[in-house]
Amino acid sequence: MTTASASATTGTPAPVPEKRGKPWLALLVAGAFEVGYALSVNGSAGFTDPLWSSIAVVFFLFTLFFLSVALKKIDVGVGYAVWAGIGAIGAAVLGPVFFDETLTPLKAFWLAVVIAGVVWLKLADSPKLDGPKPARAETDTTS
Repeated sequence: MTTASASATTGTPAPVPEKRGKPWLALLVAGAFEVGYALSVNGSAGFTDPLWSSIAVVFFLFTLFFLSVALKKIDVGVGYAVWAGIGAIGAAVLGPVFFDETLTPLKAFWLAVVIAGVVWLKLADSPKLDGPKPARAETDTTS
């Protein structure tokens, strides 16, 4: 008997499989808001510019919201590392675009190392790499 026919017979809805990509999408959105937050904090000149300061607060609230959504399903160590990596890389790459900053080849190399680390963290969270779960041995407590 299939799940659909079982649920039609019992009247209960069949469980919908959860998509693993949604938490990662939320984490990417949180990372994008983190980049915006970092850049707007820089533009706020120590929170002395009211417009930039307001933008920074909005970005901060959004980054925390999406990070908390993502961390419901992603381990906090992995999620936080990816989020911080996205923020650091985004700020380093976009800082020279919006502000008077430089991106040297040495900085670019170490950013590439961070990117590689973030990719490996994502791969380490993949169920395909987890492998099969070992069977638990039943213990006989009647003897």
